[in-house]
Amino acid sequence: MSLRVFFGGEESKINFTPNPPTVIMLVGLQGSGKTTTAVKIANSIRKQGKKPLLVACDVYRPAAIKQLQVVGKQLDIPVYANETTKDVNLIAKQAMNVAISKLNDVVIIDTAGRLQIDEALMTELKDLKKNVKPHEIMLVVDSMTGQDAVNIADTFNKELGIDGIVLTKLDGDTRGGAALSVKSITGRPIKFIGTGEKLNDFEEFYPDRMASRILGMGDILSIIDKAEETFDLEQAEALEKKLRKQKFDLDDYLAQLRQMKKMGSFSSILKMIPGIGSKLKDINIDDKEFIKIEAMICSMTKAERRNPNILNGSRRLRIAKGSGTTVPDINKFMKSFEMTQKMMKEMTSGKKMNKMLKGMNLDGIDMSKFDDLK
Repeated sequence: MSLRVFFGGEESKINFTPNPPTVIMLVGLQGSGKTTTAVKIANSIRKQGKKPLLVACDVYRPAAIKQLQVVGKQLDIPVYANETTKDVNLIAKQAMNVAISKLNDVVIIDTAGRLQIDEALMTELKDLKKNVKPHEIMLVVDSMTGQDAVNIADTFNKELGIDGIVLTKLDGDTRGGAALSVKSITGRPIKFIGTGEKLNDFEEFYPDRMASRILGMGDILSIIDKAEETFDLEQAEALEKKLRKQKFDLDDYLAQLRQMKKMGSFSSILKMIPGIGSKLKDINIDDKEFIKIEAMICSMTKAERRNPNILNGSRRLRIAKGSGTTVPDINKFMKSFEMTQKMMKEMTSGKKMNKMLKGMNLDGIDMSKFDDLK
């Protein structure tokens, strides 16, 4: 049996009810990233045209309600909370009424967790399940906990009955071993994976892509999905015109750097590239370096960004002081920028891109995904 078939063959999506609101109940232990995951799921399904409502039913952990409200506000996703009671069944019932009145077609309930599974936790979750009748119960599991993740998933499934799994912290070195174990022991589909701490470090689970990552073959389709989601089409077209005229300057570099930051950490993106990710296992790529670069460029004048050739010694000293860096830092960055300019010139001819694609292992990839990039 192939890894892809083992993971379920096709991706398993949320089953939205034809009679909204669809109720999703998130369960899991403390520290698994459940509250942040609730917001990430809400953000993900909102991109599908849904109107989610988050419900704060973690009434025990200090600041849990505030955390959900703060993170929800960052993405402009409404949160229902009632801090005058610890009756989660009452809170959930009130939230359902609010969802119906506000036309929220998806309700995501962030339930309480514990440091470990206990009878009180399971009793509360069972009561909530009985009263709310969720369409999906999703278990959030920390993939870095190893065998504990398997035991937790098995217990929740036997005691509560889960419909799907969200694996968090898959940006670590485990690649996907936890995914294999959790899927095997529960028989339930993995629906989402968290790949970092940022709110956009979140993906739908694709069996073929996870199999590719586990085998060290990269995941170029996920890179394309991230690019399609975060890159501005008009900005990309304007950049293409400048590249054809070989006029790539520091303003363009800064714009692309900021677009890349929206896709997630640079190291996580590189690890998805076939033939490259496996070689980066022991290499530490510090994303703080890109913050320094952004500070350097922002400390330059418009004239300097458009024509870096005028950066003499005194200008570089001023930029270093303004960005909290050193002149050697400026010199190092400018040398790398000149190399980037050279590479961009080569790519405009198409020869460099063809050579790069030939060097990648793209067997089995639907090349139609690249059509929009031509």
